[in-house]
Amino acid sequence: MRRRTVWALLAVLCVLLAGCGLRGAGQAGGSDTYVLRFSHVVTAKTPKGKAAQRFEEIVEQRSGGRIAVEIYPNSELFGDEDELQALQSGAVQMLAPASAKFTTIAPELQVLDLPFLFRDVEDIPRVASPDTAVGRAIFGNPELARRDIVVLELWDNGLKQLSSNTRMTAAEDLAGLRFRIQPSDVLRAQFAAWGAQSTPLAFAEVYNALQQGLIDGQENPWSNIESQNMHTVQRYITESDHGYVGYVLTINRPFFEGLPPDLQQVVREAATESAHYNREVAAQLNEEAKKTIAEAGTTEIVQLTPEQRAAFEASVVPKVWDEQADVIGRDVVDELLAQRRAGGA
Repeated sequence: MRRRTVWALLAVLCVLLAGCGLRGAGQAGGSDTYVLRFSHVVTAKTPKGKAAQRFEEIVEQRSGGRIAVEIYPNSELFGDEDELQALQSGAVQMLAPASAKFTTIAPELQVLDLPFLFRDVEDIPRVASPDTAVGRAIFGNPELARRDIVVLELWDNGLKQLSSNTRMTAAEDLAGLRFRIQPSDVLRAQFAAWGAQSTPLAFAEVYNALQQGLIDGQENPWSNIESQNMHTVQRYITESDHGYVGYVLTINRPFFEGLPPDLQQVVREAATESAHYNREVAAQLNEEAKKTIAEAGTTEIVQLTPEQRAAFEASVVPKVWDEQADVIGRDVVDELLAQRRAGGA
């Protein structure tokens, strides 16, 4: 925590003294060179971490060194609670927060938190493409634009699994348990429908909260669970695939528009190519993380039957979807339900 505070103070000092991230600034050593600080909250070995590294490689190579990308992983610079403010202030130039982090400023992005939105990972790019109702809520969001946040891409970390010290094969098994969630009304409604309690916590605090018994369980993709050693303090992980963790790759608008047009194009190309790379590695890393957890022998991985998974889904769809329509947008929910009825989502 002390290290992160020092980094945060240095970043703010940089903004005040050098104008890092402000319009026409972010420059390092001359009018043709720029520093792009990219902060995120997971480790470098996760799908997000690896995609950030690929983004850095592409930008620095294609810009000919005119843009230097500095990556700060694992909440080294800013954590869940302050990274969006850092982006808006220009203390950092780029983030890739989970969509749930935008609850207070762009609640429509909670569409990605809807339970059982995707049947499998192959559904993700189709359902959330920019020309769909889901995509328009993300890429064309007016509240983000008003706050000088530009959405470049959507990165994936795959589907979420449920963990706790209670064996869970039915929604009733979650009743009375306390789960960590990201700050999302949709996620709160999801766990309420299952009879569980929920509490928002920063990602970096989840392991300690589980270890100390402050919460009973959590939901995350395999790579997040394994990289943070959550499985070592959880007896069961139910492979539910019930939710999605999507990262909204964003950049500070004044910084971005302060770049020359050719460098803006480099950043956009790098965002798109790193998104393709991210989707390639996410499935692989999640499968490897699942294997690591299984081999550790500390946690039983519970496989749901098709009937059990269908029952989990029926307990929240369309109930939670309809409950959150006023937040997400009735048109978006109606389009998704129509797709579901047609067998397309």
